[in-house]
Amino acid sequence: MLLHTINWVSYYRKLVFLILLFIVSGCSNSKKKADFTIGFSQCVGSDLWRKTMLQEMQMELSLHPAAGFIYKDAGGNSNKQISQVKEMLNQGIDLLIISPNEAQPLTPIVEEVYSKGIPVVVLDRKTTSNQYTAYVGADNYQLGRMAGEYISTLSKVPVNVIEIMGLPGSSPAIERERGFKDGIAGHHHVKIEAKVFGDWLKNNAIEQLSQIKPQLSSVNYVFAHNDVMASGARFYLNKLNRSKNIKVIGVDALPGQGGGLQMVADGVLNASLLYPTGGKEAIATAFQILSKSTFIKENILQSLVIDSSNVQLMKMQWSRINSQQHDIDKQQSLLQEQRVIYNDQKIILNIMVITLVLAIIFGGLAFFSLVENRKANKSLEAKNEEILAQRNQLVEMSAKAEVANEAKFNFFTNISHEFRTPLTLILSPIDEMLKDEKLVKTSGKALKIIHQNAFRLLSLVNELLDYRKLEYDKQQIRVSENDIVTYVREIAEYFRHQAQRLNINFIITSESKQIKLWFDPRMLDKVFFNLIANALKFTNEKGTVRISIKQGNNQEVLVEIEDNGIGMTKDETERVFDQFYQADHTPTLGSGIGLALSKEIVALHHGRIDLISERWKRTAFTVVLPAGNKHFNTAEISRPEVSIPDLNERSKPYTVDLEKISSKTTSGGFSKPKEHSVLVVEDNPDLLNYLEEKLSEHYEIYTAVNGMSALNEAIERVPDLIISDVVLPELSGKGLCEKIKSDFRTSHIPLILLTAQNSVEQQISGINAMADAYMTKPFNLDYLIARIQGLIKNRVKLKEHFTAATDLTEKLPLPKTLDKKFVNDFIGIVEQNLSNERFGVDEICTLLGISRVQVYRKVKALLGCSVSDYIVNRRLKRAKQLLSNGELTIAEITYEIGFSNPNYFSTVFKSKYGCTPSEFRKQQC
Repeated sequence: MLLHTINWVSYYRKLVFLILLFIVSGCSNSKKKADFTIGFSQCVGSDLWRKTMLQEMQMELSLHPAAGFIYKDAGGNSNKQISQVKEMLNQGIDLLIISPNEAQPLTPIVEEVYSKGIPVVVLDRKTTSNQYTAYVGADNYQLGRMAGEYISTLSKVPVNVIEIMGLPGSSPAIERERGFKDGIAGHHHVKIEAKVFGDWLKNNAIEQLSQIKPQLSSVNYVFAHNDVMASGARFYLNKLNRSKNIKVIGVDALPGQGGGLQMVADGVLNASLLYPTGGKEAIATAFQILSKSTFIKENILQSLVIDSSNVQLMKMQWSRINSQQHDIDKQQSLLQEQRVIYNDQKIILNIMVITLVLAIIFGGLAFFSLVENRKANKSLEAKNEEILAQRNQLVEMSAKAEVANEAKFNFFTNISHEFRTPLTLILSPIDEMLKDEKLVKTSGKALKIIHQNAFRLLSLVNELLDYRKLEYDKQQIRVSENDIVTYVREIAEYFRHQAQRLNINFIITSESKQIKLWFDPRMLDKVFFNLIANALKFTNEKGTVRISIKQGNNQEVLVEIEDNGIGMTKDETERVFDQFYQADHTPTLGSGIGLALSKEIVALHHGRIDLISERWKRTAFTVVLPAGNKHFNTAEISRPEVSIPDLNERSKPYTVDLEKISSKTTSGGFSKPKEHSVLVVEDNPDLLNYLEEKLSEHYEIYTAVNGMSALNEAIERVPDLIISDVVLPELSGKGLCEKIKSDFRTSHIPLILLTAQNSVEQQISGINAMADAYMTKPFNLDYLIARIQGLIKNRVKLKEHFTAATDLTEKLPLPKTLDKKFVNDFIGIVEQNLSNERFGVDEICTLLGISRVQVYRKVKALLGCSVSDYIVNRRLKRAKQLLSNGELTIAEITYEIGFSNPNYFSTVFKSKYGCTPSEFRKQQC
């Protein structure tokens, strides 16, 4: 019985398949197969040229709707064109139209197609063989000749022509050049001033003309081998204000926007020679061949000169052709719609014929489906039970994950609270110690640094706790109605003193004296504390921070905090509210969650924070809060009203970063001058002051707070060593290191990178930037001083090496560093000018190309002596050599080594070597 059912099911399936096959075959038969297929491979000409050629082909093809058309564009690549022709052969084309990129490489594939009995129409350019069916194209020689004759007859005055040719070696360029030359032959008033190759491209033509700019002064005609290069010539002439005096003639005269016709009509070109694309003729010839009609093998297309006298007529003709083609396309569209209607009606008729048969078949299939559905239902029940079990397992795993997350959060909260306990035990004793005048006199500065950074750490812990409460607990707000103007003013007042100390103009404005608003004062203060503190941090001295409070249009209250500080880039503004994000140029450290926390708090108030920022100009944060309390639920509205908290204590974690501890100590008398100097670059004022204080005991200290000022200080002061942070405003520490090491004025200065970036990859990056040492924070001060001493000691040894090398009369070996190069150049200049008595520092500065101060400092740093001392010592050493030889008199030696007076030479020589030149010569004998 089961076998019998299966046989019936198989029978029904086969019957349905045959009926559907009948319907599909009927539909497909309604579509007429293409009579034949034409393949077209294109590879030459500009984009507009190829587009116009293809457009003409499609116009002609519209008269033969039954024909198939395959189009391939090789984009100027001969190998690609060959592969495309092979691909079209595999697709079974009946005729090939090819516009070869190059004659020689394309000849074998054209011969292969021709030998297979497939007609080949060569378009625009021929191959090196005559094995093709027909050729369609213009005569490039005739085009060049027409251009030459046109220019010769156009003007009777002397004509100087610049000829801009196409790609060197291409047949169109060669033939057009030859034709142009023959066209002007016999016209003695026409002269070719210069020839350049523009490679058929506009930019290349401009570049070539710029190289012969002096010759353009005598030119009054430009002939370009195509309109693209001609337009480039016109552009360059306009740039030189020579356009009115020079006529530009092109070739192609293509229609459409940007074509030669339009350029002649607009006055960009004075004339253009029509170069027919041959697209229409190629398709017409193809159909003559395929229909076995009589055709012409060599189809040479005619040309004419288009200028202001006939350009409008040509444009009207082209417009008329386009209009007629549009009408043809419209009629064919209507015919196609009729064919579709006919086919649809035929399909409907077929469907109606077989509907009765299908009804019987579907009845049998319905019975079979009922049996199959019962089987499927049983299978689905089993799967549902399996899914239910998996769901229960997922619920159980989710519960475990939630418990684990809760445990992690509790641990995080507990450890953060544990941080607060030691911080409290640090801050309280320090507060007491700061009240002790004796301790303040001896260690006040260190205590203030500890106090300030302990508060900073407390601020970071508080931010993390607040953010985690919002993230995990979804902290509930308790809003009450308060005066937002008074509230913001009270918060801002805690920053006024810091703004005055930072020399920042601090302005608070409000449209109204009082604006009632519903908010949680115990949460919203974190937002304004954070935004105002950031505004002051990122505003330079003498800048402005403006706080404005006003009512918006849509029942909103706007509090804007704007500054004219360093601003942000577009990328930074998009990421600034991401948690833990910090821009690379930030001058102060933080947790990176302050703005993320502020955004969450404002969102709890059903408001938003808008940001507008422009790098190095301004930054404006606008807190937008909705008026009224309808947007809060009952649980969020406080009963009774929440009082405004004590803002004094809550402001300290935000204002502590703005404190400036003076690191300059006054002392009576003068400190002992230091032998070596160190430049410290650090944007954190506390760490900068700390390093300055500790290192000033051993070295002369210079300071800088950003990369650019550090670079200027290094060039100006030429310190013996540089210590720099990596993350700096304006120019990073690594960027500073690369600039220092690549400038021969400062390349000898060792540099230590001091940073909190302690990963191996970051350390490798620092060493690759040519840093001499890379130390991570926190660092040991004694170790830092030891590294400084070691690097300076090595630099002293290097100086001794260079100084010893200067005893040689010849140059050092080829320089491997900028320092050696400087010493070699300096020694060479001195040696060449020893006999010049007027030679001095000014001549050296001119020859080296650097300032007098830089020469003195560089020579002192590398050779350990002044420039004048070095020149005198070299002259005296040269004098000893000449005295030992005995060939010259003492007077001759005097002038040979650049001394103007023998007596003065004798005095200087004796002061150096303890004897006169004559006594020295006797000793040598």
